[in-house]
Amino acid sequence: MNFFERQAQARVQSHRLLLLFAAAVTGTVLAVSSGIYLMLLFGAKPEELQAVGGPVGLALDRAGLLLVAAVGTLAVIAAASLFRIASLRGGGAAVARSMGGREVSEDTRDPELRRLRNVVEEIAIASSVPVPAIFVLDEEPGINAFAAGYAPGDAAIAVSRGALLHLNRDELQGVIAHEFSHVLNGDMRLNIRLMGLLFGILALGVIGARVLELTRGGRDSKNAAPIIAISVVLMIVGYVGLFFGRLIKAAVSRQREFLADASAVQFTRQTQGIAGALKKIGGLQAGSKLQAGDTEEVAHMLFGDGMGFSSLFATHPPLHARIQALEPGFNPQELDRLRAQWAMKPPHGLEEDIALGFSTPSHEPLPARSSDIPLQVERVVQQVATPSGEDFQRAGSLRAAIPAAINSALQVPERAQALLLALLLDREEQLRGQQLHAVRELLGNEAAQTVPVEAALLIGLHPALRLPVLLLALGPIRHLGRTGQQKLGETVEALIHVDGRLELFEYATGLLLSRQIEDNLHPSARARARLLKLNDCADAAADLLAVLAWYGHDSEATARRAYLSALHAALPQQARPYMTPANWQHRLDQALPKLDRIDPAGKRLLLEAMVVAITHDQRVSLEEGELLRTVCAYLRCPLPPVLE
Repeated sequence: MNFFERQAQARVQSHRLLLLFAAAVTGTVLAVSSGIYLMLLFGAKPEELQAVGGPVGLALDRAGLLLVAAVGTLAVIAAASLFRIASLRGGGAAVARSMGGREVSEDTRDPELRRLRNVVEEIAIASSVPVPAIFVLDEEPGINAFAAGYAPGDAAIAVSRGALLHLNRDELQGVIAHEFSHVLNGDMRLNIRLMGLLFGILALGVIGARVLELTRGGRDSKNAAPIIAISVVLMIVGYVGLFFGRLIKAAVSRQREFLADASAVQFTRQTQGIAGALKKIGGLQAGSKLQAGDTEEVAHMLFGDGMGFSSLFATHPPLHARIQALEPGFNPQELDRLRAQWAMKPPHGLEEDIALGFSTPSHEPLPARSSDIPLQVERVVQQVATPSGEDFQRAGSLRAAIPAAINSALQVPERAQALLLALLLDREEQLRGQQLHAVRELLGNEAAQTVPVEAALLIGLHPALRLPVLLLALGPIRHLGRTGQQKLGETVEALIHVDGRLELFEYATGLLLSRQIEDNLHPSARARARLLKLNDCADAAADLLAVLAWYGHDSEATARRAYLSALHAALPQQARPYMTPANWQHRLDQALPKLDRIDPAGKRLLLEAMVVAITHDQRVSLEEGELLRTVCAYLRCPLPPVLE
């Protein structure tokens, strides 16, 4: 199953979730109304019941009350769900903090946390997404992790202290790769919606328990009896809702864990890491259970079973089944042996790293600046969001190749901001002066003085390192605050539009940065956007393909042929003549946001057409390949760092 199929599946599951939620809400409303009716029925005297015409007459006589109860129940569920969804608008970081997570800073020197950051950064580069916020759950001795957020741009990865302590680097890579598969395939957005919707169903039980607690010690027990009875009904109904909520979570998430394990193997091209982590969960006393009181809410998004549910409610497949899917010859009795072995001396991840010889990837030679990349349409489609083991190794090599001075700058938010702006500075002195004037006007004198200093670090930077530097820099700008990020976004727009002579790659880099800032500030905005068909975006697609054909070919004649071939690949029924994209910045400004809303099947066709537009002359330069990656990253179809 490729990226586009997984995206489509996540959308189907979203619709299925809404249907299941609607059924659960309907059942909850009926249960509340039925409970109140039964209270009225058993509380009525025989003569009163006879006067209204028996049980049916009682229902008709009290129809207004029952209707108010039904509407009130709906209102409580809706209000609670909307409240919870609103509280999660902060994206993945809000979920991680609600679970007691502590953010890991970019400049941490703690060996375990530094190893965690290295692994996350390498996988982010390998999958061409911004480095997510990283959190550690300090009070959790079990081995577990989760990814939360609405989109890759606002994702957060949280790892338990037990995972940091007991997993070696290989196993930690497997766990993080598993979580990245949720980041890339649309599972996170479904998970966070599930949290919001189920909170509404569970709210009735919480309200009932709270009211019952407040009235239990009251003096006027006779007058409190109706309130106590209603509270008991709400509690019962609430736990009925909990029953259905757990069933929904199990139905939505169980199969996805098998798929995420398989995706983790695609990332690292080995099964030992992910299987080893699962074995340690089974062999250590703490297992994967979490101790936080809010574990119920996030149980469906954890790497391992955090609640210890029975098979009916289990959000994860049985542990031995997950291991056997990775290692078919695995004997479940092996877990008994590991429990006995580790009861005496639990494994220590850093010590295992030393014994196994794991280390940070070394700096391998970068591709020649003038080398061509042999692209094939089907191969590129297969690589979207599914980097291979070789891609992972290259990502580690690219990260190791980034100069130490740039790495130091990336650890400080203000310097990372200056580096981002430096990536957009024009080579022409006059235009550069205008850009720095814009920086001074929007961010102040200190920023205007810092940008040229950081720009000096980028002199001679290999083109293959440009996008990794950008991806690493997008993390620290989260710490600039809302106002700081808004100012940075305005500054980026000003630098891009100083004049119309910016190179396309510089424009695309700035566009990706602006998009990331938008994701940071409004993480849930895209989750509400309606998807479009490719045919509905034909003009926007034609504009993008025309720009790519124009950029990737030397003459207008060859660019026209490349454009027509690409247009036929994406929209065979459309006839739109090629026009030299004179005002390409404006055309892309208008086209890309609309193309980002295309459904998964349409994006696959568009990606195939983009590759046709660039490769029509059978030559793809490193810069063209990086341009393709940047546009794909904006369209949320991430490609690995070195294309094949």
